[in-house]
This record gives sequence, C-alpha cells and structure tokens, in this order.
Amino acid sequence: MGVLNLTPDSFSDGGRFEAPDAAVGRARLLHRQGADLLDLGGQSTRPGAPEVGAEVEIARVLPGLGRILASLPPPAAGGPLLSIDTFLAPVAEAALAAGAHWINDVSAGRRDPALLTVVAAADCPCVLMHSRGDSHTMDALARYGDVVAEVRKELLRATDRALAAGVRPERILWDPGLGFAKTTAHNLSLLRGLALLRAEGFPLLVGPSRKRFIGEVLAEPRPRARLWGTAAVCGQAIAAGADVLRVHDVGPIVQTARMADALCRS
Repeated sequence: MGVLNLTPDSFSDGGRFEAPDAAVGRARLLHRQGADLLDLGGQSTRPGAPEVGAEVEIARVLPGLGRILASLPPPAAGGPLLSIDTFLAPVAEAALAAGAHWINDVSAGRRDPALLTVVAAADCPCVLMHSRGDSHTMDALARYGDVVAEVRKELLRATDRALAAGVRPERILWDPGLGFAKTTAHNLSLLRGLALLRAEGFPLLVGPSRKRFIGEVLAEPRPRARLWGTAAVCGQAIAAGADVLRVHDVGPIVQTARMADALCRS
C-alpha cells in the first residue's frame, strides 16, 4: 500500500502531492514501483495536527481521486485498489460514491461510528486501526500494562462494533497502529507480538513508514532518511504474518517484501 498524502501538513511529505496533477504523477509512480493499493488521505494524523473537518477533507481528496481513477487502469485490468484514509463518515461516503475501493480508518470507527454503517452499505474492505484519543491527546494516552494484549482487546472491541453495524467479517483488516498512542518501547513490543494479533484471523496491515520511533532508534531526525529502518520493520512484519505494508518508499520496500516472503513463507 503506497501512501499518497493530499495534505499540506503531513509529517514527511506534506504539500508535495496536494495538487491533482502531482497526485496523479505520484500515483503512477507508486503503481509502477509495485503498489497494489494506494492510500489517499486529506487529513494529517501526525501528533498535533489540526483537524480540518469533512468539508475540507472532501475538497482535498475528491479531485485527486477522480483524476487517478481516470488516469490509471481499474483493478480488473491490473490497476491499483484505491483506499481512503479517513475517520469521518461523510468523507468515506463521498469517496466510495466517487469510485474508491477501501476505507482505512485510524480510529476503527471510534471517532465517527456512522463510518461503519457507510462501509457496511458499500460492502467494501475496511481497515480498523488501533488508536486512542486524537492527534492532540494520543501521546498522553500511551499507557499500557501489556501493550500487545491491550491492543488486541481494543481491536476486538472495534471489530464487535463493526460487525454490529453490518460490516462482514471478511471485509475487516486489523492495523496495530504503530506510533498512535504508543512510545518507541510500545511499538517495538507490538512488532515482536504481531503474530499474536494475526492469530485472531484478520488480515494484518502494518504501517511503519518513516515513523518517529524508527527515528528514535536510529537517532535520525529526518523522516525521509528512515528508509532502511522502515525496511527492517517490514521484514519483521512479514515474518510475523503481516498481509499489507503501508509505506511511502514503495520501490525499495517491494524488494524487501519479496525477499522476506521468499525467506519466511512457502
């Protein structure tokens, strides 16, 4: 899954692909490099990011989405699936109506429960990501006894909410939410415990790309210089059973994933 931020303020590439022409060019490149999915987002979720609301988010996402749909082949002809990174029901509904295929909700339906009803009506895949609070409060909520057990428990609760809203279980993916209400130590523990989450039976999406915890381990303050740390995390994720990797640097991580697959899976 290639990251395509249509925002002016994302933590590592804010503003670079905000214009529709730039978004199309980036989408083409990520697809050529091997992305099976593209994840389009109009709301930055970095710590401290201001929330812009559904109207602004829709205005950011729909022009790029429409241009990408017109410029790339459909999935049936080898084109990528298009995922929308949002926690707001109106954004999900508008994007799905415009032709998007997936919804990727960093709040797992917690911020806007109506999003789960939208997903159920569309019968589309939905990523339920573990998080706590919002971009302004999540760092203060990074308190766990056993982070793997607590993330598992909270994802199971989110899954119950999704099922109650009518989402079919085969449409649900889990994301442990690296970096969201988690310290570096929590993130490393989660990565070591991914197999316990995957054992619940839901496909697992892992999104480590360029994140702060990698920078802390490597003493690397520049997000775009964290490629090899990201690659190491992706190898660990594949070994633990991850099914989708959400990354910015698709070309190198495709190579990493293929080699890790050959080493870790039959």
